[in-house]
Amino acid sequence: MDILERARDLLADRPVRLALGHWLDKVPPVGWWLKPEMSGGQVLEQAVHVLDLARVLVGEVTMVHAVSAENGVHGEVDRATATVLRFATGAAGLLAATSLLRHKHRVGLEVHAEGVTLDLSETRLMIDGETLVQDGGQAKVRVDREFVDAVRGRRADVRVPYREALRTHRLAHAVARSALERTPVTLDG
Repeated sequence: MDILERARDLLADRPVRLALGHWLDKVPPVGWWLKPEMSGGQVLEQAVHVLDLARVLVGEVTMVHAVSAENGVHGEVDRATATVLRFATGAAGLLAATSLLRHKHRVGLEVHAEGVTLDLSETRLMIDGETLVQDGGQAKVRVDREFVDAVRGRRADVRVPYREALRTHRLAHAVARSALERTPVTLDG
């Protein structure tokens, strides 16, 4: 996202103390998505992007404690999950995810630091609830193009090393495990 660098600049000398992430959406229109063995569930398939953004703006997560709503449908992914996050920086965080809606309601991350609040979505950055900065809106198209180019062995603008993507993937798995086991999960720093 074009707005990410602006957000990082605004937080450069201000440690984030509270992060509120959300992926409040519908079930995607593909048959495999509700099957945990195929999609891994909403946290692994969608909310992982919010966790990635939180790692970029807040830092590494050291502990998660997730709970999922009882969905009543055996063999389906959790349809609602709430997670408490503890960051190595000392910040606290929350992540809410649901696929119970009829349309995408809200996807993004809100961060609160000394003297500034930033609210990032897929298309915009709101600064202190007053200043709106629109993203170019091409982030999804660009990331897909770069992924295809990388897979084809072409020159690609890959900005995140594989090891960083893997760290976010492991974080998402820790959230899913915490919800399944109904206990906090500590992560290695």
